Amino acid sequence: MFISSEPLEVAGTQTISRAFRALRLVAAQAPHGIRLVDLSHQLGLERPTAHRLLKALVQEGMLVQQAGTRRYSLGPQLFELGISATHQFNLKDICQPVCAALAEQTGDTAFLFLRSGFDAVCIARIQGTYPIQTPSVPVGSRQPLGVSAGGLALLSALSVEEMATVIAAVEPRLAAYGDLDADKLRDLCASAKRAGYATTGNHAVPGVRAIGLPIFDRSNTPIAAITVAATQSRMDARRIATLLPMLKTAAAEVTRLLRQ
Repeated sequence: MFISSEPLEVAGTQTISRAFRALRLVAAQAPHGIRLVDLSHQLGLERPTAHRLLKALVQEGMLVQQAGTRRYSLGPQLFELGISATHQFNLKDICQPVCAALAEQTGDTAFLFLRSGFDAVCIARIQGTYPIQTPSVPVGSRQPLGVSAGGLALLSALSVEEMATVIAAVEPRLAAYGDLDADKLRDLCASAKRAGYATTGNHAVPGVRAIGLPIFDRSNTPIAAITVAATQSRMDARRIATLLPMLKTAAAEVTRLLRQ
């Protein structure tokens, strides 16, 4: 008698999807980690189910549980996997010269962001020569897509359906970034689509405004973003008009390098 394996396959796929969502949520709370109760809530799982999932990830070395706080953090196995992947796809090394040239040309700080799930991770930051530089997003930090100009460039480049999914996922975390909420994020995305570039200020870093453009891979998927940031007073409409051609040239060059 033939017995369909579809339910088992569906369950296995669902478990894998949950595991990756859990890893992204834990990564978003680095370096402090996340509590079981918070993670189960964000995953939409009962605590016993979430606990079993986390326990399996700890056993595989993907996560560790901090002894004192009982919070979950990323584990050593993820680091090892990342090291193994760097020789195949080291975006920072490929794009660093372009960022450096952009910072020198503009005098302001140039950033490179990489999409990681529902977040944008800063992987490169190069300061320019202008005497007043901005308080900077540190390399390695991650924020919800849409918070920084790089994250907004990535978010606004997505399809309507995927953009809605991302905004729904990051909405609980937006209150930590000033007056940002889901409605304002939708408005910022609409403005970015109309203008052809992303601009935002006072969310990622107070007193700072930045402009950003997405970077696309061979399949035309937005995977990264390049930005220029300056103080709010310096980054006015005239300054943006001056910087935009330079930023477009840099984004096109990074895209070309990734498609080689």
